[in-house]
Amino acid sequence: MTRMSTSEFRGYQQICGRDGAMMVIACDQRGGMRTILASDPEEQAKISNDMLGETKSDITRYLANEASCVLLDPLCAVPHVIENGSLARDTALLIGLDASGWDVSPEGYRLSKLVPDINARRVRELGGTGGKIMVYLRADKPEANTANIEILRQSIEDFAREDLLLVVEFLTYQLEGESKEDYKAKTPWLIEEGTRISLELGAKVLKIPYPGTADSCAKITAMSGEVPWAVLSAGVDHETFIGQVEIAMQNGASGVIAGRALWKDCIHLDREIQRERLTTIAVPRLRQIQDVLARYSAQARKAA
Repeated sequence: MTRMSTSEFRGYQQICGRDGAMMVIACDQRGGMRTILASDPEEQAKISNDMLGETKSDITRYLANEASCVLLDPLCAVPHVIENGSLARDTALLIGLDASGWDVSPEGYRLSKLVPDINARRVRELGGTGGKIMVYLRADKPEANTANIEILRQSIEDFAREDLLLVVEFLTYQLEGESKEDYKAKTPWLIEEGTRISLELGAKVLKIPYPGTADSCAKITAMSGEVPWAVLSAGVDHETFIGQVEIAMQNGASGVIAGRALWKDCIHLDREIQRERLTTIAVPRLRQIQDVLARYSAQARKAA
C-alpha cells in the first residue's frame, strides 16, 4: 500500500475538517452544471465559462467556505475564485484535472479526457492544496480500461514527483446494451474492483461512488488499509445521500466529497436567488453531513 509523504499528508490534513474527516464541496462540473442551470440545449449553449465561474464563486463563498475544502476546475473557476476573494484563506483547494465529458472507443467504452496543460506543477502554481483526477473504469472489461489506467498511472506518478496531494476518483458506467438490472447487480463489485485497480496504481486518497451496501463499504475499507476514501454523492437527493454517508462512515469511510446533492436545486442564473438558496438550503444540508462525520470521527478516536 502506498503511503502519503509528509507533504501529501499535510495537504490531506488541510482538506479535512477539525474532526479529521474529509468534507469537500465539489463544483468542478461544467456540462452537468449547465444542464442544471438550463433545460433547453440552446440556453445551455449560452452559458459561458465566465457565467459558470460566477456560479462557482457563489458556491465557494456561500457554501464551501463553511466546509474544509472546495474542488474546482481550472477552466471556469481557478484562478478567478481566488482572485475575486470568494475562497476563504483557511479553505483548502483541490483542482480537477479531468475534462468535461468523455470520448467513446470504437467498442463503445468511455475514454476519459484531461484538461490540457494542467499537471501537478500547474496545480501548485494555481495555489492548489492538491489535485483530483477522475477516470472511468469497468473492472469486468479489462480492454475498456487500458487508456484510462494509463492516464491514472501518469497522473499519480506526476503528483508523486511534485510531492503534491492527488485525490483519485473513478466512476463506473452502464454499457450499451446492458440492462439496468444487470448493471445495478454488478455495481458493488465494479466499485470494489475499481478501488483495487486504483490502489494497485498507487492511489493515496480515494473518491469513490457509494458501493451500494454496508458489506461493500467494509470490503473497500479493509482493502484500502491506511488509504482514506471519501464517498461522492453522484447527484442523488440529499436525504438519500445522508443515509449513504451514515453507512459509509459506519464502515470505515474517511469523509465526503459531494456536490450536486448539496447544491443542485440551489444554483440559478439569478444570482440573488442562488445566494439565498445556498445560504438557506445548501448550508443546512452541509451541517447535517458534518454532524454525521463528527459523530463517527469521535467514535473512531475513542476506539483508537
